[in-house]
Amino acid sequence: MFSLLLQTKHTSWIYFSLLGICFITSPVLAKPDSLKEVTDANWEEILTGEWMIEFYAPWCPACQQLQPAWKEFADWGEDMGVNIAKVDVTEQPGLSGRFIITSLPTIYHSKDGVFRKYQGARTKDDFLSFVHDQKWKAVEPVSSWFGPSSFLMNSMSALFKLSMFIRRCHNYMTEKLGIPVWGSYVIFGLATLFSGLALGLLLVFIADFVFPSRRFSSHDYYPKKQTMDQARLIQQQEDAIEADGEEDDEEEEEEDHDEVWRKRRGSPEGRPEPRGQAFPDDALRKRVVGNRGEEEEEDT
Repeated sequence: MFSLLLQTKHTSWIYFSLLGICFITSPVLAKPDSLKEVTDANWEEILTGEWMIEFYAPWCPACQQLQPAWKEFADWGEDMGVNIAKVDVTEQPGLSGRFIITSLPTIYHSKDGVFRKYQGARTKDDFLSFVHDQKWKAVEPVSSWFGPSSFLMNSMSALFKLSMFIRRCHNYMTEKLGIPVWGSYVIFGLATLFSGLALGLLLVFIADFVFPSRRFSSHDYYPKKQTMDQARLIQQQEDAIEADGEEDDEEEEEEDHDEVWRKRRGSPEGRPEPRGQAFPDDALRKRVVGNRGEEEEEDT
């Protein structure tokens, strides 16, 4: 009887001990859930509801100083109906480019997809006042052009992801494979060159498909081209014949002019010169010009 009572007390003590441990440890296990982690995979969740998001890096001293206050603020998030989150920019380069993070730590407030950058003091009370008193309404929101869901920011996110991928490949080749740094640069240079050539060929093919050449789009292209060439050749021949005719006319005019000069050989009065006294052409021209000059002086 005594042993049974002792065994019952021992069992009850174990039961209450386990129950007490559960009550003690349950708040500690619930705290990490109050601070959410935003990644490239689930970042669209911040487009709905109200959020306070911290962008940080583990190596940043200012970020390390902010962590205690940010965790205390996260414990109040559920009571205030606000989601408190953090983003590690070293692990999420896409989000770093999507929000254009240029300094650390950076804090954003989001309300139904409208983002505002927090510029106040970084204490728990200031965070609570900013949300509870709705001080975020006095802050100018981020333009829709630079919003995280815009086309421009999607492009920036892809660019940051690509840069981080290239950096990891460079570290892998230099540290794991033992390739020299200059060798890694040569590999990336050749890869960039060939990718540019491939992209250029792709754009040419797309342009030919969307805007095909007339020689391929029209069945009567070559007959029309031959007709135009023949017409051009005929026009050139006509121009050449016309040019030859003009030269012949000029030659005829010169011959007529010379004939006139030959007929006008004679005395200044117009009488024919005696035979055997013909003047050379130059002398005759000088005489005629002199006679014309005298006639003009008399008229004046």
